[in-house]
Amino acid sequence: MKKIQIMSALLCSAAFVVSAPAVLAQSAEPDAADTAQSEAPDTANELVVTGSRTITNGNTSPVPVTVVTTETLTSVRPTSLTESIQLLPVFSGSRSQTSNPSATGGVGGGNGVAAQLNLRNIGANRNLVLIDGRRVPPTSISNIVDADVIPQLLIERVDTVTGGVSAVYGSDAVTGVVNFITNKKFSGVRAYVQGGMSEYGDGGQMAAGVAVGGSLFEGRGHFTASYEYRDDQGVDRRSARDWYKRPVVVGSGTAAAPYRLITDATLANLPFGGRITCTGACAINGQYFATDGVLSTFTNGTAYPGTANTQVGGSGGYVDLTMKAEQRMHQLYGRFDFEVSDTVNLFVLGSGTFKRNSFYTDEVQLQSITLSRTNGFLAPAYQAQIPTATFTFNRMLTQPERANAVPESQQLMFTVGLNGKVGGFDWNFAYTRGSSRLSTLLRNNVNNQKLSAALDVVLVGGVPTCYAATQAATAAAYSNCQPLNLFGPTASSIAALDYILDDTLYVAKTNQDDIIADIAGSPFDTWAGPVTVALSGEWRRQTFESTSAATPSMYADCTNLRYNCTPRNVTTGAGTFLYRGTFPSSPQIDQSVWEVAGEVNVPLLKDSAIARSLSVNGAVRYTKYDTVGDYWTWKAGLDWQLTDDLRFRGTLSRDIRAPTLNDLYAPTSVVIVNNQDLLTGATNQVPSVNVPNPNLTAEIGKTMTVGAVYKPGFAPGLSFAVDYYDIQIDGAITTVQGFQPNIQNGCNINGVALYCDLIVRNGAGVVTSWLVRPVNLAQIKTYGVDFEANYAGSLFGQPFSLRGLAAYQPHIRYIQPSVPTIDQGGVAFGSAGLTASPSVRLTAMASYAVTDRLKVSGMYRWRNRMKLWGDPTVVWAPGEGTIAPFGQASLNVAWELPTAGNGKAEVFLNVQNLFDAAPPPANSPGTATSPGGFGGFAITDDPIGRYWTAGVRVKF
Repeated sequence: MKKIQIMSALLCSAAFVVSAPAVLAQSAEPDAADTAQSEAPDTANELVVTGSRTITNGNTSPVPVTVVTTETLTSVRPTSLTESIQLLPVFSGSRSQTSNPSATGGVGGGNGVAAQLNLRNIGANRNLVLIDGRRVPPTSISNIVDADVIPQLLIERVDTVTGGVSAVYGSDAVTGVVNFITNKKFSGVRAYVQGGMSEYGDGGQMAAGVAVGGSLFEGRGHFTASYEYRDDQGVDRRSARDWYKRPVVVGSGTAAAPYRLITDATLANLPFGGRITCTGACAINGQYFATDGVLSTFTNGTAYPGTANTQVGGSGGYVDLTMKAEQRMHQLYGRFDFEVSDTVNLFVLGSGTFKRNSFYTDEVQLQSITLSRTNGFLAPAYQAQIPTATFTFNRMLTQPERANAVPESQQLMFTVGLNGKVGGFDWNFAYTRGSSRLSTLLRNNVNNQKLSAALDVVLVGGVPTCYAATQAATAAAYSNCQPLNLFGPTASSIAALDYILDDTLYVAKTNQDDIIADIAGSPFDTWAGPVTVALSGEWRRQTFESTSAATPSMYADCTNLRYNCTPRNVTTGAGTFLYRGTFPSSPQIDQSVWEVAGEVNVPLLKDSAIARSLSVNGAVRYTKYDTVGDYWTWKAGLDWQLTDDLRFRGTLSRDIRAPTLNDLYAPTSVVIVNNQDLLTGATNQVPSVNVPNPNLTAEIGKTMTVGAVYKPGFAPGLSFAVDYYDIQIDGAITTVQGFQPNIQNGCNINGVALYCDLIVRNGAGVVTSWLVRPVNLAQIKTYGVDFEANYAGSLFGQPFSLRGLAAYQPHIRYIQPSVPTIDQGGVAFGSAGLTASPSVRLTAMASYAVTDRLKVSGMYRWRNRMKLWGDPTVVWAPGEGTIAPFGQASLNVAWELPTAGNGKAEVFLNVQNLFDAAPPPANSPGTATSPGGFGGFAITDDPIGRYWTAGVRVKF
């Protein structure tokens, strides 16, 4: 079916191409994209150079800015714009459809596969996402922007600043900003349609879009509008790739039991048919149901010290998560500009993005459940061999479909504004309303109360019946209870599975109102040129509220449930949760902030003996939150053009990131996890409880950048840029997880009360829950070098271009008291959702017009070898603990079709991962309890393999 859909898309593309010349013959308009800036009136130009409100030339920006056009991105990787931009080495740790699928918990936030852009892997909430210099409203309580909200058909270029600019653009721009610049004066029609499929016949994609633009009211008005549709069927199982062999890390990280990476991992205690554990003179202890109703001797795999139950091979079970999440999206965008007068321009814009993701998580795991010896489904011969009244049973339940999360987001954005000139100054005013609704449907969510009832099976007249249905007090409540037969891989009835599994819905609403005004211009000139200044002010308010059908405050009613149900203890809070997957409900919470800022650029020298030009610039901002107080941020920069060929630049800045509503007020949420208690050595399935911290303060960032730009006069079209950066964040808001080994050791060895408070034990010393809490605890330090080389010229008389980008980031240190410093630089995995951070990241792109109609483009990405884990105190087995380097190539061939007039049409064929490179199998400590689940490959690597896309693009 998937192949048929993709072939249909390709046939549609072909049909579109055939009709394109006839359509284009009707148009004689010039290509609007080539003339937009020259046609734009001054009042509507809104030329925004990311990094400064006073400097209007990106080549003289005092901060490092990477500029890439949409045409370049779609040529080398014709997927979503937000996926394509992650090719740039400055991005590290961004999340996408191939991220570890999650919905609940702090990382998931309702949709863990949303497009989260992350500069330098210091956190997606430490960089800002902008459209035309204005802040994009957040799409979740954690202040993250799902960047798929960006209308890619009308985006002209993307500017990425990799330095602190909080003083210029506001709080949260600690590591930089990603600014999507729209083509506001586009005229004509632009459209595309494309389809794709992986080498393996899965991962089918269809995408299409159209953009229109033109003048109204005798040229005084202008409109642009676009619609895009995307359907990506994803890859719903990790086992769909032969290279994926369920890699996990076993051991305890000590000399006696070092960490080591194993493949073909299974869980000895969770076979697919179920395994019996009984005590005393029990002949069937340890046997499992290889077939329905029939016990067999369990075959053990190869075990390693330090990890219970996880083995290589054997009869154990495993999970099989989604490799790439499904996605279906509709997006609408429109903008209208109108010249009110010669000096005043009105603009209105709106967008709507409607996106649906779907991904599968764990199979149902039944660990250490208690069953009656006289269970109605257990053969009498086996009952007779169990000497006690009950026995323990473990099973991976794969008969139902896996737990399935379906997040659906509705993201609406509306902006109205004025801009114009007064005297020699440009001014802007805008109001933006952002509204996001995220509804997450958890399918096949285990109802623990129903499960307890369905597992306690007695015979009534020879018919298996739920025990609770036989008791007068609960007969009515459990009249529809369906007894669950666990004894065999396919023993369970569909009715019983439907009974214990519910679909639960979570709905979260995030709104932001943002008012911004600024004015910029030159009040006077000096001997070296005009002094430019800018003043700006901003007010914004963010609100959040949510409802949930399955909250962590819901507990099972254990009346007449004899086993596997613990009544809630109102004193300790312990008890059996009603659902395994939960979201908290939240009343409306809000946060508002005022910001006032000023910026100045002062030229000092011009055409002197020591400089072609020399200028200094600075910015200062006052920020006042109604939740966490007030703060000052600032930036100082120097721009020194030594000669026509060589220029130096540098900045110092103080930046802030305020705690999010999620950090401050998020209601308690719970995820059931399997983690080892390092104090006792036991591994149990217990709740991980996420709690907020209303006492947080803003974190303070300090950034230094020093760089140079070289454009040799002897080689026109050639340029080089190199920039060094050093970032330190004090009082960094860190989500501290009680189950992490370094936190456990900080409690067990050093007795740090803060860490011990995150580990909840009962009177017997057994962990009953782990707490997860944000705190102003860490200091984050990182430094590195960004390098860029560009050449645009000709080869054999035809246009030819080369571009190389590189990032070197050897360390990302998280420094916390009384625990070892964790260094995520050059590391593949980490806690709290941290993804891979290669210390060397390279991207090279080349493009050559073979003829006037045939254009070939290529790209190669590479990252270096990484460590698997950033904790320096753990011990790895000899030769273990690293992941091999990985690189992949892509190729794009485009053929321009003959057309009439000034229209353009091209067909293209794109091949991602040209040589079908398979990522090296890898994983992190803590994954031994879920083979086939979390990780398995570094998130920066491509797990899909060779991927073919064909399509057509037209514009006229």
